[in-house]
Amino acid sequence: MSAILSPEPAPTAADRQAAADDRAPIGPGAFVAVVGPSGAGKDTLLRLAKQRLAGDVSIGFPRRLITRGPDANEDHVPVTEAEFAAALAQRQAAMSWTAHGLGYAVPVEADDLIRSGGIAVVNVSRRAVTIAAARYRRLAVVVVTAPPEVLAERLSKRGREDAGAVIGRLARADDDVPDVGDVMTINNVGDPAEGAEALVSLIRRLKDATTTLP
Repeated sequence: MSAILSPEPAPTAADRQAAADDRAPIGPGAFVAVVGPSGAGKDTLLRLAKQRLAGDVSIGFPRRLITRGPDANEDHVPVTEAEFAAALAQRQAAMSWTAHGLGYAVPVEADDLIRSGGIAVVNVSRRAVTIAAARYRRLAVVVVTAPPEVLAERLSKRGREDAGAVIGRLARADDDVPDVGDVMTINNVGDPAEGAEALVSLIRRLKDATTTLP
């Protein structure tokens, strides 16, 4: 005798609203995507900005998950490829991408912060900017750059890549940034405190704009 299956209950209005909320761009806070070629000094500016804004719980600098070991020059969460895949499967990542043969993910805490009206500031790949534009209601893009000779010197000094990898990264230095969001460029040469101050000023303006939203 065949079992009689009960029909699935029809979705309620609350169910439909929850599904719509999951698809809607996240706000009212803002996502700050810090992008630029390798060696431009993005991590240095982020570190200095984080120090300047320490104590403000409405501004966060979520640590990315990266399938690479610890690195003194970059504050990230080292994970294995298996751990990375598990994090994605368990929906622990707000967004993810691959670059330079590595997996990168922004933790879901960025979503939570932005939903609460805060500002999340993250170093992301230029190819991830379009992902952020679709995911967040308010997006600011900070392009950190430097002359080619400066990039080459910095990449050589940090010792993370071999000569072939350095050449490959330099070849991608001129890759275009998607034309989305509000874009600001920082030419990071000389004293990095100047570039960090420009980044801090942008973050504070975004915070102030959030507090005045209706």
